[in-house]
Amino acid sequence: MPLARVLCTLGVLLAAMPAHAREFRSAELYPADYPTAQAMVQMDRLIRERSAGRGGITILGHGGHASDTETVAQVRSGTLDMARVNISALDQRGQPAVVPALPFLFRSTAHMRRILDGPVGGEILASLEDQGLVGLCFYDAGPRSFYSVSRPIRTAADLRGMKVRVQPSGLWAAAMRKLGAEPAPVPFDDVARALQSGVIEAADNNWPSYVASRHYNIARYFSPTEHSMAPVVLIFSKRVWDGLSRDDQALIRGAARDSVGPMRKLWDEYEASSRRTVEAAGGEIVAGVDRKSFADALLPLYPTVIDSARLRSLVSRIQSDD
Repeated sequence: MPLARVLCTLGVLLAAMPAHAREFRSAELYPADYPTAQAMVQMDRLIRERSAGRGGITILGHGGHASDTETVAQVRSGTLDMARVNISALDQRGQPAVVPALPFLFRSTAHMRRILDGPVGGEILASLEDQGLVGLCFYDAGPRSFYSVSRPIRTAADLRGMKVRVQPSGLWAAAMRKLGAEPAPVPFDDVARALQSGVIEAADNNWPSYVASRHYNIARYFSPTEHSMAPVVLIFSKRVWDGLSRDDQALIRGAARDSVGPMRKLWDEYEASSRRTVEAAGGEIVAGVDRKSFADALLPLYPTVIDSARLRSLVSRIQSDD
């Protein structure tokens, strides 16, 4: 075989071989069949295929971290390369990440997805660099609703005096106080024990989390208030990111973007299945919930949280989107 052909064949083989293989460490709070966990599996597959095996994602499973707040700190420091966290863990005062967590901001799931896929979503993701993070994409987290141990919650007044678990967010502690409840910042992994022991009387979350965490076995009253559609966000350590080539950065961004569609399909299926699970278990889906009473109590929070022209502009653009 001519030398030129040998060298050409060798070059093709070398190009196909993994070089500088890198496993990016990620964290996931929920079990392996949860839609966000499955989205990470999909992203791992895409990275491996598109990099010819040069890269991939090692997913640290359920129980690998204590809270989203701790996870964000680990990603920021580079201890973790990336993670999926609730955006409420990133809503530092004055930062655009607070906006998608606002109560009664999105009119529907379709509205929320359209906004987060568009320019407003892009601006919010880009703003995370100020926190030492790279925002890759948003995943659905569904409408959040209240559930309780002892009695149904139908109106905002029903929450008065109740101890309610809140996310690690100043916004939601303030929201509970507006509703007359006592906010309790309990880590997610401790919510079941807190409900059982009476440390808290109620919490809020989406249908899939209510079921995956088995909270429905403890707090049987689920009140579909749907007071927030705060998404979760896939973040990457800027410290690690800045050491990657532009091609690898583009590869990761592309895989994250392409994992969103399959995740949403899984989410819709999982959400419907979760509701059926609760119904079959004898849980009470509270009828006659007065969502307006919750909106009337929570909308006055906006001026206390949205305190800059930049944030007011984001809110206005979301609310005016048709």
